[in-house]
Amino acid sequence: MKQKISPNNLQQAEKGFRNSQHYVHNMFNRKRFQRSLRVLGPGLITGAADDDPSGIATYSQAGAGFGYSLLWAFPLMLPLLVAVQESCSRIGAVTGKGLAAVIKENYSRKLLYVSVALVVIANTINIGADLGAMAAAMKLLAPLPFTVWAILFAIIIVLLEIFISYRRYAKILKWLAISLFAYPITAFLVGQPWGRILLTTFSLPKHLGFDIVYIFVGMLGTTISPYLFFWDTSEVVEGEIASRRLKATGPPSINKHFLRSLRIDNAVGMTLATVTAWFIVVACASVLFTHGVRTINTAADAAQALEPLVRSFPHAGLIAKLIFSVGVIGIGFLAVPVLAGSSSYAICEAAGWKEGLHFKYRRAHAFYIVIILATLVGLLINFLGINPIKALIFTAVFNGIASVPLLWLIARVGNNRQIMGEYKNGKMSNLFVRLAFVIMTVSVLVLFYAIATHRA
Repeated sequence: MKQKISPNNLQQAEKGFRNSQHYVHNMFNRKRFQRSLRVLGPGLITGAADDDPSGIATYSQAGAGFGYSLLWAFPLMLPLLVAVQESCSRIGAVTGKGLAAVIKENYSRKLLYVSVALVVIANTINIGADLGAMAAAMKLLAPLPFTVWAILFAIIIVLLEIFISYRRYAKILKWLAISLFAYPITAFLVGQPWGRILLTTFSLPKHLGFDIVYIFVGMLGTTISPYLFFWDTSEVVEGEIASRRLKATGPPSINKHFLRSLRIDNAVGMTLATVTAWFIVVACASVLFTHGVRTINTAADAAQALEPLVRSFPHAGLIAKLIFSVGVIGIGFLAVPVLAGSSSYAICEAAGWKEGLHFKYRRAHAFYIVIILATLVGLLINFLGINPIKALIFTAVFNGIASVPLLWLIARVGNNRQIMGEYKNGKMSNLFVRLAFVIMTVSVLVLFYAIATHRA
């Protein structure tokens, strides 16, 4: 005899079925979101480190000194940056080696030593400038001497690098990069001529003087930087070791899906870095340039760009300094280990020493000693009496100059079938990597010409 189902029971069953469908749908979306997050790794961290204190200072000066006039640089730099970093990631993924190790095995010793020297010198100067910026930012909040803060930050960073996994504290510190969202918010709070801004972003400038060429090379150098080349390549290898794609012997186990994930990771990281930098220029142009602040000499000058964000609050100036300081110090803690680690990867790979952040200090003494020395030598730069903000911008310009020969080398390695096999650069990758080399070469030559005629 069939059992009758009451209308009430039927409604409850239908409701339960709909709830179960909703639960399954939510679970599916959550897992898909988690898978998307897992794709993001070295590229995202590299992108966050790309907007280091040197970058913040350079972009701030570009906005304060020239208003919206340099916004056109960002749509030009973005595809170049994505192509270069994707090529570096692919080199690491395919070879299972860092960039210096690849150069050592396939090119002359002279080329190896020049490449390593360029990245180490550029990184050391950058470390010193970033530590100085962190100290100057902290001095806005606590009245201890500049040198005390610089030494303290250097010691803390060294201890963290030795005793704590970089990945562990990078997961925490990268959230401090959220403070950079203060610049987009400020840009929207201040009344902006968005039509003019967009037109300027996609229009080439009519005039190029010495000052604008100098800051443009700095923008190129702080965006497409030598340390990113070596760091990203080695971090992909670290990821392969962690995921067991790379064994003690034999080539890495990779496929097109894995390389696609790397490409997405890099594209997301570099796009976020570039968009954030664009908003830094817009915010500083609308707040500083329009109010006659054309030169940023101190951290306090740079912090003024964020005052409209907190204008309605009591002690707005202090709160703006707090937001600025948290951003500079947090990203400094993220970027300085990247800079020092990049130098250490290059030196240890060139010398054949054991290297890698997956090793503890006791198993890779040389690797961590190089990191310590790079940080300490960078610290010493702050005792030369150089203005910290000026040092940041000079560092960006030096990075732009040092990137030129390294870009030529990356183009050669990425297009070498003997090294890369079937995964060598495609047509689009070749186009943009070589275009990056040409644009940065021409920009540096124009800068040298401008310096010579400016002094004359």
